[in-house]
Amino acid sequence: QSQLVESGGGLVQPGGSLKLSCAASGFTLDAYAVGWFRQAPGKEREEILCISSSGYIKNYADSVKDRFTISRDNTKNTVYLSMNTLKPEDTAVYYCATDRRRAACPASVFDLRSWGQGTQVTVSS
Repeated sequence: QSQLVESGGGLVQPGGSLKLSCAASGFTLDAYAVGWFRQAPGKEREEILCISSSGYIKNYADSVKDRFTISRDNTKNTVYLSMNTLKPEDTAVYYCATDRRRAACPASVFDLRSWGQGTQVTVSS
């Protein structure tokens, strides 16, 4: 069974850091683009970052610029979202997504049709 599984979420104080993981099982991620998006309670989904199969990074959100980065470790079949200088407004469920039709990052992360179940990130003192 092919699936994506996010992990690494939790409670962190403002100004802190977290590193989320998106691991694939049942298939290899290295040939596909992988993106991250988030959804906060009562708010619309917000797309964040995407990394192509070749490592090109596309940023969709000014709100995370210079604070969040995306990377991939093909030896571990995993993509990471490193989040620094976290703010309370970063509180959300974070999802990764991919699409086995796409090696390049799409115009929208929501064009990637396979999503994980999400991991909760809470930024609070």
